[in-house]
Amino acid sequence: MLLDRFPGFPEELAGLKVIDADTHYSEPHDLWTSRVPAKFRTQVPHIADNGMGGQCWKFNGDDLLFSSAGSASVIRKDGTKSALLDWDIQNGTMPIHEIHPASYDPVARMEEMDRQGVWAHIIYPNVVGFGAHKLIKHANQELALEILKIYNDACGEMQATSGGRLYPQALVPFWDLDAALKEIQRCKEELKLTGITMSSAPHAAGLPPIIDKHWDPMWELCTALSIPINFHVGSSEFDREAFTSGVWPGQDPIRTHVIGCVLLEMNNAKMLANLLTSDLLVRWPELKFVSVESGIGWIPYVLERLDYQLLETSLDGRVWEQPTAKELFRRSVYGCFWFEEAAPSRVLDFIGFDNVLFESDFPHPTCLYPSPVEHALKVLEPWGPDVIRKVMSTNAANLYGIPVD
Repeated sequence: MLLDRFPGFPEELAGLKVIDADTHYSEPHDLWTSRVPAKFRTQVPHIADNGMGGQCWKFNGDDLLFSSAGSASVIRKDGTKSALLDWDIQNGTMPIHEIHPASYDPVARMEEMDRQGVWAHIIYPNVVGFGAHKLIKHANQELALEILKIYNDACGEMQATSGGRLYPQALVPFWDLDAALKEIQRCKEELKLTGITMSSAPHAAGLPPIIDKHWDPMWELCTALSIPINFHVGSSEFDREAFTSGVWPGQDPIRTHVIGCVLLEMNNAKMLANLLTSDLLVRWPELKFVSVESGIGWIPYVLERLDYQLLETSLDGRVWEQPTAKELFRRSVYGCFWFEEAAPSRVLDFIGFDNVLFESDFPHPTCLYPSPVEHALKVLEPWGPDVIRKVMSTNAANLYGIPVD
């Protein structure tokens, strides 16, 4: 397949099944309302007037949940991509009737994947937050759990009918540990979902930090079930102020949005620095964590910076008594790249050929479109076919249990 489209690449890539490790689901407007009795349809996520001539997602009656009825898709029906300067930052991107059906329809998505030369998608949500973090402050926690379970049920159906090509990641009610354990077990054993996504900073919402032993039952279960934990960028920011906190006053809405996105992605550096200096990965050596949609160019600096200071021998001869940050990363953590050129082409050997995944972020504003595979093959070409196959296919296949043979 790829040799036909990219004739300059070696025959060793024949039959390569590309796995896109980060895409998003622009949830259909009736995903929740079609699955509950009529009396609950204003309590679950539903479409409503946003008061500015457009539509938004609301729940719990009239509480705003997501500003765009199109759930952040920027790919139009005709296959063109909406330009940054065309976006209405305050009112959302595009309404769902204007976006490409591959954003929300699994059949149309697989047709688009065929066009792009992609075999499988790892899929994350939009409406309730990339890690379900928008539900944590819901006044009715029983309803919040039901909203989350409805989403997971829909994902299980999508995966089951996709012929091994669509792999949505399960949402977890991490604010209720007992409920979280039950839902993880259900998603893995009943729905056959392949991983979970959650917040890397639950302490920002008043819960124990990830390194606290409060979470050990979850790590024990994820280890037993071989479930990777995805820390998608943006899953630890619980309000708009967190998104804009690093932006200088006086920036216009477009610049504020762009700067906010960049700094939001760099928040995963905070996650990685904390994770690799804690004892969590020492206590749970088989756990796998994924830094999603935050790039890889910053990872070598963080690894070198941590180890430089941690490994400096003090005057009395004491030494750091756990594996280095680089060793722990190589054993337990993955990073994902999409638009980058410098890092994928130059520093994969330092990060680890087995620790990098390829993503496109389809159909979000910064997605690689319309030719994500072509970009990835170009920037990975210096490493040769064996590394290309790992980064674009087998690393993700092994991590998420996706058959590619």
